[in-house]
Amino acid sequence: MNQNQIEKPRVGISTCLLGFKVRYDGGHKLDHFLKDTLGKFVEWVPACPEMEAGFGVPREAFRLVGEVDSPRLVTNRTGKDVTKRMLEWTNQRLDELKDESLCGFVFKAKSPSSGMERVKVYNDKGVPVKQGVGIFARAFMERFPNLPVEEEGRLHDMVLRENFIVRVFAYFRWRDLLANRRNLGGLVDFHSRHKLLFMAHQPTLATELGAMVAHASERPLDEVLQEYEKRFMALLQRRATRKSHTNALHHVMGYFKKELKADEKAELLEVIENYHRGMLPLIVPLTLLNHYQRMYPHKYLERQVYLDPGPLELQLRNHV
Repeated sequence: MNQNQIEKPRVGISTCLLGFKVRYDGGHKLDHFLKDTLGKFVEWVPACPEMEAGFGVPREAFRLVGEVDSPRLVTNRTGKDVTKRMLEWTNQRLDELKDESLCGFVFKAKSPSSGMERVKVYNDKGVPVKQGVGIFARAFMERFPNLPVEEEGRLHDMVLRENFIVRVFAYFRWRDLLANRRNLGGLVDFHSRHKLLFMAHQPTLATELGAMVAHASERPLDEVLQEYEKRFMALLQRRATRKSHTNALHHVMGYFKKELKADEKAELLEVIENYHRGMLPLIVPLTLLNHYQRMYPHKYLERQVYLDPGPLELQLRNHV
């Protein structure tokens, strides 16, 4: 896959979530937000472990049995162990996905192959505990630990949805850097564009990441890039709070301290405070700050990802 030809993030997804009838009973689990809304801005790369491993549709349902950390995949009715077959397919599919330039994955919740968490695992007495991870999902997350992953059910939570989408697009920009500007200057530019976003998620970790970039010339570039990717994706996985967002908003406001009139400054402070108190969504102070950026442009702010989080249709910043 040539990164130079990719115009939008490529994201893996459980095939049934796109409406394809690949489930054990011949049905699907179409998710309209994923297919019709987010699907306009990402390129889906579907994967259905059970069907692609050759079990057919319809098929006998599976379940996880045994130890939570290393369960076996068996058929529900006949008790046939198909773990080896699934693992062989999984290893082959992951090798293929390595070349797909993925920027994330959306798994089918509760699936014995694709569930990301809380999947039922049955003990030797037939009693289930909701502590398992699907065979394919576990292997995927181990192979690609920095990639954003979520389940479709969790994406109904607007905070989790926004966090996932922000991470997907951040990783997309990171892939672009690795493909087209893999040098120290590219890293400095990437970090500069994301400073406010990082600050809004975790100010302390953002400062540590900045210090790492400042000393990047003292280490081999590949080593720095590998560590930076791990740390910045872990940072973005931390949910931003109203307190940390408020800190970032005040930071942006500081760039206009010489231009704003007294009443404009008072209005902006009031809007930020109302956001902090939970009376307004984040989009309100961001819209006002973007207005002032158009009136009093600052080069540093014009490329900040934080002020331009994504397509309006995704309604980012409307629910946090």
